[in-house]
Amino acid sequence: MRHPLHPALVHFPIACWSLATAADLASLAWGEPAWRFAGILLLAGIGFSIPAMLAGLLELAKVAEDNPALKDVNRHMLMVMGALSCYMASLFLRLHGTHFIEPGLLAIGLSVLGFLCLGVAGWLGGKLVYGHRLGVSPLPPA
Repeated sequence: MRHPLHPALVHFPIACWSLATAADLASLAWGEPAWRFAGILLLAGIGFSIPAMLAGLLELAKVAEDNPALKDVNRHMLMVMGALSCYMASLFLRLHGTHFIEPGLLAIGLSVLGFLCLGVAGWLGGKLVYGHRLGVSPLPPA
């Protein structure tokens, strides 16, 4: 495949997790319908993140050890792992067996922290593509 798979897959967990954080914040005013929706979105985002992260690891294997982008690649990966950890912890705090319960402030706070990590990871991902030109085809000679 000539086009990296990772950029195509990241939209799903980003959308789910971003909407989950918005639903968590909305649940402070709207209650149960919003926090139940947030729980479902957290679960979906975690599920969608696995193939996106695996595709990212495949792309990482293509980066040379002496590439100056490697520092930003590692930062990107750490921020994504931070987001995943926050969202997983938030999910576990709102589970009672297999049922969702109302999230406390810690679960909502972890969702917000996960969103902040996700934002930094996205910014670093953009830097990898637009700044370091990772995964971009070489420009034809002028």
